Amino acid sequence: MTTVDRNLDQLGDHGHHDEGSYLNPKYGPIATVWDWMTTVDHKKIGVMYLFAVLFMFFLGGVAALALRIELLEPTRIDETGNLTGAALAFFAEGETVSQAAAGQAYNRVMTMHGAIMVFMFIIPAIPASLGNFFLPLMLGAKDVAFPRLNLASWYVYVFGSLFGVFSILMGGVDTGWTFYTPYSTTTTGQPQVIAMVLAAFILGFSSIFTGLNFIVTTHKLRAPGMGWFDMPLFIWAVYSTSIIQVLATPVIGVTLLLLIFERVLQIGIFDPGLGGDPVLFQHFFWFYSHPVVYVMILPAMGIISDVLAIHCRKRIFGYRAIAFSSLAIAAISFLVWGHHMFTSQGELAAMVFSFLTFFVAIPTAVKVFNWIASLYKGSITFTTPMLYVFAFLFLFSIGGLTGLPLGTLSTDLHLHDSYFVVAHFHYVMFGGTVIAFLAGLHHWWPKMFGRMYSEKGGALGCALVFIGFNMTFFTQFFLGTQGMPRRYASYVDEFTLLHQISTYGSLILALGFVVHLVVFLHSLFLGEKAPQNPWGGLTLEWETETPPIEHNFHHEPVLTHGPYDFDEVVPPGWDPKDYPLPEQTPGGHKH
Repeated sequence: MTTVDRNLDQLGDHGHHDEGSYLNPKYGPIATVWDWMTTVDHKKIGVMYLFAVLFMFFLGGVAALALRIELLEPTRIDETGNLTGAALAFFAEGETVSQAAAGQAYNRVMTMHGAIMVFMFIIPAIPASLGNFFLPLMLGAKDVAFPRLNLASWYVYVFGSLFGVFSILMGGVDTGWTFYTPYSTTTTGQPQVIAMVLAAFILGFSSIFTGLNFIVTTHKLRAPGMGWFDMPLFIWAVYSTSIIQVLATPVIGVTLLLLIFERVLQIGIFDPGLGGDPVLFQHFFWFYSHPVVYVMILPAMGIISDVLAIHCRKRIFGYRAIAFSSLAIAAISFLVWGHHMFTSQGELAAMVFSFLTFFVAIPTAVKVFNWIASLYKGSITFTTPMLYVFAFLFLFSIGGLTGLPLGTLSTDLHLHDSYFVVAHFHYVMFGGTVIAFLAGLHHWWPKMFGRMYSEKGGALGCALVFIGFNMTFFTQFFLGTQGMPRRYASYVDEFTLLHQISTYGSLILALGFVVHLVVFLHSLFLGEKAPQNPWGGLTLEWETETPPIEHNFHHEPVLTHGPYDFDEVVPPGWDPKDYPLPEQTPGGHKH
């Protein structure tokens, strides 16, 4: 290094060392709020996304509890045809309501729950919050490739969510979260349906902006020395997710626009009364929505790979197999949409989609087997993130295996549109995505906010969530196999006990989230200061300050080791005495 280079390097280091945490307010309260509203710092945008999606999760969760409370007992119809003393009165004014009014109220709350949870929570939850915060840090970059586009994606998300909330305040829609025709072209008031469909349309742009940003950032802003196979597996997962977001989301955008045009201008596209085809909507919708299932689950799988490796202090088993399986899932996910329409298509098409449904399970199974192999002989620490990893492995495996009867033509005919589908979907989406999101949130919380949380409180919350979730949804497998249809506001008396167990489970699940809320709030205000690297991770985000400085690093990091070389590298911020490496024999082999 020349003298000039050395002086410039020292000047650059000096400038960055003067920086404080990205959380430190630089101005007064009003100016600080304006600073956050106009920021292009990916960390602040990630934090804003985090609190926004958690708020939407709260709204969707309240709707879910309302549904479960309504199903605590079957409805009773008196001699006049009214419902009396039933939980359906929860949705309507007065003690006595008509069956039609109560059923419509149930459908509206169910649609609200599904639309909020899918479009406003699960799709953006991991990529937009944790992905936004940690993808540049893990790559060793100062920010994402397009910081202003990143801020725009946040405002588009808020704008789209407001349309959804506006639709609910106008009375809601009873189309179901899939907006199937003819429900979405003929039912409820026109303004509510158009507002909710526009919400999903606008939210799609937020997904596209985020996906484009992550693809370019991953290609162009990796730290010196970081090749494709030196990236953490969380990056691989988010990168694969971004490809799906960019390619699939325009399809749903066009579909929802066509739906609005048909509703407003009476153009015959999906309505058979106008010469349209209602099944065409299902093809368009699921061509987007089945790949988007993997937008929900792929980032979750990336979290599990990173959290498991760090909390086992062990190199991940089959790194390249896990990385390529993410790309394989992204590719095959575009070919399986037809399994949502087994009952409305020809036999040959059903056979082809059934085969592809089984085929997409292979790269998913590769990940699960590699995670289990990674646990073997690992130094497992039973922290809250690791407890959630074990919960994920158990719940997601049930979700995956129960998909096999739904992908098999003969058994799907019986299970189609039953509570078995509800249980399977929630074991994959909640047992997979939400549980992994909680694992990642607990894992990276100290780095994001610079405070530790109560491990006992975290473990208690994890136990309540796990018990409550299984009580809520495992019983629904039995309901489905016994013939209970989904999306029904009532049921015959034989199903009462299983529905009651499911409802009580949902209350325990809600209690688990309340515990987590208390733990996180306590951490923010009273938690101990977090060390630089509390878990002993080797990825680049653990080389930054805690919380990170505004420009992430004091100087450009240079990668000198892999993300999971725990046998060869002492983690940053750790004393070698606290992290003894395995001894090596003269031949170079580790004991």
